[in-house]
Amino acid sequence: MHHYYSLTEEEIMIKEVARKFAEERVKPVRQELDEKGEFPHELMKEIADLDLLRVFIPEEYEGLGMGIMGMSIATEEIARIDGAVAICYAANGLGATPIILYGNEEQKKKYLPRVASGEMTAAFALTEPEAGSDASNVKTRAVKDGDHYILNGNKIFITNGGEADVYVVIASTSPERGARGLSAFIVEKGTPGFSFGKKENKMGIRASTTRELVFEDCKVPAENLLGKEGFGFIITMKTFDKTRVGVAAQALGIAQGAFEEAANYAKTRVQFGKKIIEFQGIQFMLADMATQIEAARALTYTAARYVDSGAKDIGKISAMAKMYASDVAMKVTVDAVQIFGGYGYMKEYPVEKMMRDAKITQIYEGTNQIQRLVIASHIIKEAMGSE
Repeated sequence: MHHYYSLTEEEIMIKEVARKFAEERVKPVRQELDEKGEFPHELMKEIADLDLLRVFIPEEYEGLGMGIMGMSIATEEIARIDGAVAICYAANGLGATPIILYGNEEQKKKYLPRVASGEMTAAFALTEPEAGSDASNVKTRAVKDGDHYILNGNKIFITNGGEADVYVVIASTSPERGARGLSAFIVEKGTPGFSFGKKENKMGIRASTTRELVFEDCKVPAENLLGKEGFGFIITMKTFDKTRVGVAAQALGIAQGAFEEAANYAKTRVQFGKKIIEFQGIQFMLADMATQIEAARALTYTAARYVDSGAKDIGKISAMAKMYASDVAMKVTVDAVQIFGGYGYMKEYPVEKMMRDAKITQIYEGTNQIQRLVIASHIIKEAMGSE
């Protein structure tokens, strides 16, 4: 459908590369990856070899400089086949974004080319047992000690946890200051005092590793502080403003894949002597699904373009895109299972997996309730005339 969206030649090329990879390499193994819940090391290596990790890295750090739009296009195409592999990919964008936005020259030169080449996998670590939606409630502590910070605490539900080589970790440097006391640190795997805890057994996106991070007197060099002390909350919010569009793209891809499966099934399945696609009830379901997907795509691509334009007020549209696309993904995948009938409930068919994978897109990088709060806060500001 990309002819609606005036994609550049480079964007169309990335779309085609990602689609071919997903169809040829991911599709044959997606069911097995889901059942085993194993991180797709081989596939991630191939993603790197195809230069897809360069897409969201700026050109001056050996990237392709295609921004959130490029990342979204690639994520959507991979998610159309497998939402889990798509997030193993996109989480690198999430992990690299704070470094792109707030890293100094040394930090950018040290890490971004290695993420671009696939030498290093990236991750972002905010969530804790008592801090998810309430990002300001982070309990992980970072105490300055000479030319190091000493980190103590636990992070949970971290995408690419244990697999990633470099983590942007949010910790509190001044607990009495709440949200204003948070700071961001670049922590490398293998740093003494940094280990991994429980690997989660998830409903969906099972090939994506979600794991606990444990910091026990972990010594992080002071030069690994991102931005300044007290910037952690701002870094988190500015990162999510951009990367939420990637979640929208993941949701969009899952919805597109489920729709295609449902439409193809409906034209072959015969009941009452007719292909079920000939029944108006099924036609109307497919018409609604297709329309909602196209609306989600228009909003997602618009948000991606706006984010990449360098505009400041990107929070509202990125929240809208994430919220809408993920709600569409959930509805479309549920309807796809319905169109398949009893077969839709069976593991041999891909739509039950798509339905399980869709659910998380309504939850992570800010639940859709939080997205509504974000959108509302912008509406209130606009109404008060302060924006």
